Amino acid sequence: MSDGTTGSRFPQAQSPGSHSSGSQSSLHRANLDRVLHAVRMAGALTQAEIARSTGLSAATVSNIVRELKVLDMVEVTPTSSGGRRARNVSLSRASGVVVGIDFGHRHLRVAIGDFAHRVLAEEHVPIDVDSSADEGFALADRLLGVLLERAGAVRSEVTGVGLGVPGPIDIDTGALGSTTILPGWVGCHPREAMQDRLGLPVLVDNDANLGALGELVWGAGVGCTEMAYLKVSGGVGAGLVIGGRLYRGPGGTAGEIGHITLDESGPVCRCGNRGCLETFTNASYLLDLLRGSHGTDLTIQRMIELAKAGDAGCRRVVADAGRHVGVGVASLTNLLNPQRIILGGDLAGAGDLLIAPIVESVGRYAIPSASRRLTVVTGSLGERAEVLGAMAMVMSEMTPFAVERTPQMLVAGAST
Repeated sequence: MSDGTTGSRFPQAQSPGSHSSGSQSSLHRANLDRVLHAVRMAGALTQAEIARSTGLSAATVSNIVRELKVLDMVEVTPTSSGGRRARNVSLSRASGVVVGIDFGHRHLRVAIGDFAHRVLAEEHVPIDVDSSADEGFALADRLLGVLLERAGAVRSEVTGVGLGVPGPIDIDTGALGSTTILPGWVGCHPREAMQDRLGLPVLVDNDANLGALGELVWGAGVGCTEMAYLKVSGGVGAGLVIGGRLYRGPGGTAGEIGHITLDESGPVCRCGNRGCLETFTNASYLLDLLRGSHGTDLTIQRMIELAKAGDAGCRRVVADAGRHVGVGVASLTNLLNPQRIILGGDLAGAGDLLIAPIVESVGRYAIPSASRRLTVVTGSLGERAEVLGAMAMVMSEMTPFAVERTPQMLVAGAST
């Protein structure tokens, strides 16, 4: 599967006949990079699929795969494609492993995988929302040590760490913004802090963006080029995919759909404005509507269970939340004309009880030419979307460490 998050970063294939030996070496390096990029994005591809996705000739791909196999960079296994024998190519374990770490409102999830898109070990634990960032990073470090041992890996094999946090990251300073749902983390620089603690390269992004990547690579967004992943939990955030690539915006804050104003006289939002979408969809607001009739111990999960069982009050609250979310989805539909909206987060567990009123609002507020091409679905990865997306971010943006260790491969003068 290809996540399409970065597109091809490499030059197009050119005819080697018109180049000097130095130019041919550069061309060979570029072609090697393109093959490696295609395989690590997909997890596994046949040689014919590599040729189609890179634009390289079948002979060039065959020669490059042979080189990479000799260097133990790839594994080649027999398979079939269209009823014909084929060879599946994936990066070998020697290419290293990647780590995903996802901090949520009430949880920490860590996973380790390889460049063949296999999850080798995964664990999640509850975390105190009021705990400091340092305590959270220390817990993540301990959990990573346990999982590395479980996966039979060591830190020197780790290519990089993808870190997900529940709020926007200022692209200039690297600081977590004031709209994070972890108040003790405001102003924290999570990338630098985690990098210093782990001694490993770290990439960081907000949870909605990583949820979008996870669903794009492994879940309900496979094959989409225009989509949005909406995480509806303590807040509301959207991860946007445009042209097959994750869109972050110049400041890194694209997708903050939770701060669309629905009512200028509404409740004060944590961002300082009134009547933002998330003030009408966050857990505290929804549960407060039901305290009088359902008691003070009600949770979002229990509310959804009761709604599915037919409880009229819980069904009404879920439906109202869906209509509010639908207003935001309609705005996204008018602006971006996506193929698919994928729902994640706590409220996504309501399924059709949430989707139906969203679709109703989209039908009312979105222009018909955009809305009729839109599908709204729940994510297929559940709570794992963000941590898998964190691994996908490393796979797409970091070079496997084995490539860096093998410079002779990259300047090979094979006539391809």
